[in-house]
Amino acid sequence: MHSEINDVAWAQIESLSFLHSHLSSHGKLPWKSSQDVLKVGRSTSLIARPSPTVHGYSDESKPEILPIPRSEGDILSSPHLKAFTLDRLKKATKNFHPSSLIGEGGFGYVYKGWIEGHRYIGDTEPQKGMVVAVKKLKPEGFQGHKEWLSELNYLGQLSHPNLVKLIGYCLEGDSRLLVYEYMPNGSLEDHLFQKTAQPLSWATRIKIAIATARGLSFLHDKQQIIYRDFKAANILLDLEFNAKLSDFGLAKAGPTGDHSHVSTQVLGTHGYAAPEYIATGRLTSRCDVYSFGVVLLELLSGRHAVDKTKSRMEHVLVDWAKPYLGDRRKLFRIMDTRLEGQYPQRAAYTVAILALQCICEAKIRPQMSEVLTTLENLPVRPSASPSRADDQKSMTSPMREKV
Repeated sequence: MHSEINDVAWAQIESLSFLHSHLSSHGKLPWKSSQDVLKVGRSTSLIARPSPTVHGYSDESKPEILPIPRSEGDILSSPHLKAFTLDRLKKATKNFHPSSLIGEGGFGYVYKGWIEGHRYIGDTEPQKGMVVAVKKLKPEGFQGHKEWLSELNYLGQLSHPNLVKLIGYCLEGDSRLLVYEYMPNGSLEDHLFQKTAQPLSWATRIKIAIATARGLSFLHDKQQIIYRDFKAANILLDLEFNAKLSDFGLAKAGPTGDHSHVSTQVLGTHGYAAPEYIATGRLTSRCDVYSFGVVLLELLSGRHAVDKTKSRMEHVLVDWAKPYLGDRRKLFRIMDTRLEGQYPQRAAYTVAILALQCICEAKIRPQMSEVLTTLENLPVRPSASPSRADDQKSMTSPMREKV
C-alpha cells in the first residue's frame, strides 16, 4: 500500500547547512520490493501501466488542450508526421541487420538507417536522402501500443531545439516502429559510463545540463507536460554534443485547475524516480526536478544512479553523494576522476548545491526555470582552492530557496 505524502508545511530554510543536515538525516528511498521491478539493460524500470489519457500541443508559445481521450486516428493523422511502409524501413536498415543496430532497451531495438529521397516535412530543397534512427518495438516488449501512441502524440506535435525530432512511424500488423532524426553521438549514458568512451569535459557536461534543463522547462512551463522518465539513457547528443530529450512513452499531462498533482500508477526508473511519487503515485513536475538532480549527480561523479558493482553503501548514487554535496571541502570525493581536476571549483560547488536542492523534499525543490537560470549563470573562470575563511562561511544557495 502507498503511504500518504506528508502535508506538514515546511518553514523557509535559513541556510543550506540546515538543509544539508536535515536531508542527511533521512533514510533510504522507499523503493518497492524486487517483485515490482523489471531489469532493462543498465536501468531498472518500475512495472506499471500508464493512464490512457493523452495531451498534445501544436504551438510552442501557447498550450492547446486536445480532446481527452484523443483518438488513435487523430494521433496518426498528424500533419507533422510521415507514415512509412514496413518495406521501406526494412530497406533503410538493411532488413534490420545487426550491423545497423545502435541501441536496445525494454521497448525493443534501434537501428541506423538511410531513407532515399526523403526530406523533413516543410523542407523545400530536394535531398538525396537522410540518415535516421528507427525504433522497432518488440511485440512482447514492456512498452506496448499505448506507450508507442504516447510517443507519437507528444513528439508528433511538439517542436523544440532540445527535444528529439520524430519524423514518422510505421503501423503494419503487429509491427510498431518510430522514425527519428539520427543523433550521431548516442546517449549521455554511453559517454558517462562506457569505459571506452572519451571522457566528457566539464564544459560539455554543463552544456548538456543546460540543454536538458531548457527542454524540461519548455515541457513544464509552455506545455504543462510531465516527462516522467528523465535519465541519462534518454538524453541524446548530436555531432556538436547538443542534447535533446527522447522517449516520450511515459510522458503525462500535468494537473489542471485546482489540482496539485496527477494520480497515476507508479512508472519510472529506479534511482531516478522521485521518492514521494514512488510512495504515493502522485505525480507533479517536481518529480522531473528530482530526476534532473540525479542526472546532475551523474555528471558530477561519472557514476550510475544505481550501481550494484559498488559497495553496499554506494549502490544508490543519491544516498552516497548527499553527505558531500553541501561541504566544499569534501566535494572532491564525489567528483569524476576522469575530469582530472579540470573544472572550476566554484562552478562545481554551485552545481552540487543545485543538485542537493533538486533531490530534497518535494515542497522545497526549485522549478526547472529556476534550475535553468542557475546553470546559465554559472561562473566560468576556474577558482582557486577555497581558503580556510571561505570554508567557515555559511553556505548560500545559488537560487532563492523555496518554502
